[in-house]
Amino acid sequence: MSKVEKELGRLQELMPASGRMFCRLVHRPEQAVAIDAPLPLPWQQGSRNIFLNLDLWCQMPLAQRDLLLLRVVSWNLAVRWFKFDLYHGLVATGLVGTAVEFSQGDAVGVLVAGALTALTVTRIWRSHRGTAIELEADETALQIAQRRGYQQPEAARHLLEAIESVAQLERRSGLDFIELLRCQNLKAIAGLSPVGVPEQARQDN
Repeated sequence: MSKVEKELGRLQELMPASGRMFCRLVHRPEQAVAIDAPLPLPWQQGSRNIFLNLDLWCQMPLAQRDLLLLRVVSWNLAVRWFKFDLYHGLVATGLVGTAVEFSQGDAVGVLVAGALTALTVTRIWRSHRGTAIELEADETALQIAQRRGYQQPEAARHLLEAIESVAQLERRSGLDFIELLRCQNLKAIAGLSPVGVPEQARQDN
């Protein structure tokens, strides 16, 4: 068994059952980042690809790799295009309204209903890369890690270090705003800081 196959197999076993069902790990050595998970589109409800450059990936300690993989899987599973809430309801209403106005030949109605749908879809798209879902993915990963033998403060520290390691491996000059918020939240969970992420910042997308 090659080194690539061995690591992919180990990571596959690490994932929760839902992750193994919906997420597919793919070695992509040509990518410039250690791990990449494109936002799943609404029509991609089956397998969701997680791409790994294992040359970069394996430069991180095992515990960091574990937590980072669990975190990306958790984010992937948290992305839900089809669920009942205000914004998803507005999308459905906008689509129905567009169809009705189109069938009646009302050009203005079609534009208004179409604009409502487009704005709402954009809002949902942004929420899938916003602060709330990113922090939720970190915290879900920590819960899964505890079922894999990690203590929560230890797991939070490993994920914190993984965020910093990835930035260095990818030769980035620093962390972005959401990564900094995630790091602050993880420091609080790990007991490294008494200050967590304010609730207002947690809800901003």
